[in-house]
Amino acid sequence: MKRALVATIVASVVALPAIASATTLRFGHVGGPGSLFEATANHFAACVAEQSEGAVEVQTFGSSQLGNDNELLQLLRLGQVDFSLPSTVMSSVDGRFGVFEMPYIIADRDHMLRVWDTLGDMFQEAAQANAYHIVGLAENGFRHITNNIRPINVPSDLRGIKLRTPAGEWRVRMFREYGANPTPMALSDVFTALQTGVMDGQENPYAQIASSQFQEVQKYLSITNHVYTPAFILASQRHFNAHSEDVQAVLNDCAAETTTFTYAKAQELEDSLLEVIEAAGVEINEADRDAFVEASQAVFDAFASEIEGGQELIDTVLGLADAS
Repeated sequence: MKRALVATIVASVVALPAIASATTLRFGHVGGPGSLFEATANHFAACVAEQSEGAVEVQTFGSSQLGNDNELLQLLRLGQVDFSLPSTVMSSVDGRFGVFEMPYIIADRDHMLRVWDTLGDMFQEAAQANAYHIVGLAENGFRHITNNIRPINVPSDLRGIKLRTPAGEWRVRMFREYGANPTPMALSDVFTALQTGVMDGQENPYAQIASSQFQEVQKYLSITNHVYTPAFILASQRHFNAHSEDVQAVLNDCAAETTTFTYAKAQELEDSLLEVIEAAGVEINEADRDAFVEASQAVFDAFASEIEGGQELIDTVLGLADAS
């Protein structure tokens, strides 16, 4: 769970024993074609096929084909899905995951890796206490706001805007604090909601915005970087433990390799997709970060008071921001 979780698998690793029988596993996620989630799941599947010499096949199902994030959590427990790729919804599994919903708490990806090195075991224990097992770390990136009403420069610009959010308590509370009218909604429903005016806007990383084609139905993109959302290659603890040690070794190694791939892919998409969104005619502006940080204090205070150990958790994460 320490740095080994994100270490690149080097060529000198001793070959794993042959896996005795063929195994087919299903990996469901909500990402559309071209999304970082799709790239992450597909890389994991290809790695597993290679390392197991074809004995283990991971079939990937994107675009919420097997269900939205909440439904996938239930399907994991039932054994009808073997892996999912949740991000925000993990705060419903254990409240401590909500620390990643605190605005501007994660400075960059190196910071996130330090947090995971320090706190990964705690989050794994939290997942396992709820019958899940974190196989690996991934991400859903830094988030920005799009809408059809006005550019968002400061939090007060969000007043009255109907904003789709994922199903996470802290994201909803954060945007209420900023003055928006947030509504949780499955990602698969968002394009139509924006197109018909049911929602004025939404917030997502560039990869989700572009792969979901939101630039076709949104006028403004405001670069806010308000939340960095880690994602997790998640399994049922019971079903993961039921695999042979050889299969578990392959899954663990490929999850670690996929973390390295995902971080590099995320940076690549950030560098390229803003141009794609702008080329669709979306007006882009840089938001006032300091104004958003100042408006976020009430969310931190609520987390600290409502989640056991919340202030200590916040302090630990913030304290790792500038660590060498």
